[in-house]
Amino acid sequence: MKKTVFVLLLLFISQITSAQQTNNQKVTKENSIVTLESFLQQVATTHPLVKQAQLLSDMGKQEIRLARGLFDPKFMSDLEMKDFKDKLYYQNWTNQLKIPTWVGVDIKAGYDRNRGDFLNPESKLPDAGLEYLGVTVPIGQGLFIDQRRAALREAQYAKEILEAERIKLINKTILQITKDYLEWYASYRQYEISLKGYELAKVRFEGIVDRVLQGDAAGIDSVEAKITFQDREISLQKANLELQNSRLLISNHLWAENGEPQELSPEHQPAMPILSKRQSVEELVTYAKENHPELLKLKFKTSQLEVQRRLAIEMLKPVIDVNYNFLGLSGRTGSLDYMFANNYKWGFHVAFPLFFRKERAKLQQTKIKLSQINFENNFANRQIINDINMFSNELNTYTKLLQQQDAVLKNQELLVKGEVEKFQNGESSLFLVNSRESKMLEIEAKLVDTQAKFVKSYASLLWAAGKSIGE
Repeated sequence: MKKTVFVLLLLFISQITSAQQTNNQKVTKENSIVTLESFLQQVATTHPLVKQAQLLSDMGKQEIRLARGLFDPKFMSDLEMKDFKDKLYYQNWTNQLKIPTWVGVDIKAGYDRNRGDFLNPESKLPDAGLEYLGVTVPIGQGLFIDQRRAALREAQYAKEILEAERIKLINKTILQITKDYLEWYASYRQYEISLKGYELAKVRFEGIVDRVLQGDAAGIDSVEAKITFQDREISLQKANLELQNSRLLISNHLWAENGEPQELSPEHQPAMPILSKRQSVEELVTYAKENHPELLKLKFKTSQLEVQRRLAIEMLKPVIDVNYNFLGLSGRTGSLDYMFANNYKWGFHVAFPLFFRKERAKLQQTKIKLSQINFENNFANRQIINDINMFSNELNTYTKLLQQQDAVLKNQELLVKGEVEKFQNGESSLFLVNSRESKMLEIEAKLVDTQAKFVKSYASLLWAAGKSIGE
């Protein structure tokens, strides 16, 4: 009688637990599948880090716009006057439009009007004022390159650097999203495996209880079945916890168009990613050498330094600027003879340091930076090639492991099936059945883990080559 009550109590507890688990799993048959491809397509336009990366392109455009501002025409107007004791001592009004050009020549046009009782003799102009049109031509320093042209060239390379940084940030974000997705996939599959083990233990426990009640099995068998049932129930709870946490982890990357964060619901389930055709190591290395964002950044940084080197060499020349201005009365036109023979102003400006220590130091600093970035580029090339080979080796190993583990799982399933048949015929024990079954679940869980690691290695291989799994 005590044994019967004990068995019925165990059965009652198991029914309550199984009912709770069944209620928790009612939605699994109606789950909507979220593939990695569709997930990446969504985050490509809504993820904050992707949006942040896209801003780098806008920043690059503004760098060029800023540098081009050095070539903007500039209008200047100065008015200075002195009136004392009802006398106009002087009134000097100067106006000038200056237009910088890409070749280093500055074009100037202006209008000056000066009047007063005490003007400096050289400042006296016709009553109508004086117009002029002139140029400033550098024939020494600044003839081939100057600060303005160097700044624009550097800004153009800076735009390319920011574009490479944008690609690098997006690739890194996609890699992290892929890894988090695979964590979700692995935890979901682990939960399914744990649930399958739990349900198998539940059915077996109920069957043993029936056999004990009918007198076909010893009461101790129900205790062993109950222990297995409880153990798998604990594993199921742990798997459920990992699934919930992985769902929250992947939800970090889920955002609405308006910037509001979203979460995956229990109705969603992941799917094993379908991978594109794998490229050879040689193809990936070739691609990386030409397109890897880190190498592109170093390439354009080298180009920037080359511009700085050219400018530093140009600064070793003396400054020799020639100025020539055509002069004319306001509102009056004349022949070229009028403008060249009698109405002009010209001059030149010469300046140079005696030792050129600052200029020579700047040139040497630039050469040192070029050597540094050359060493960095060599190291980066070597590191990228080794990373590609490392992840390729890892991928090859996981490919073999998947084949082996799949074969082991199929054999273990056959072993479990045979052991169950023997147990039903009274030729085996419950302990052996549970042992074989637990081993099968363990092998299946390891297979799922290897599947996730395989895709992670594939994504890391593409990332090492400067690509992303979303391409």
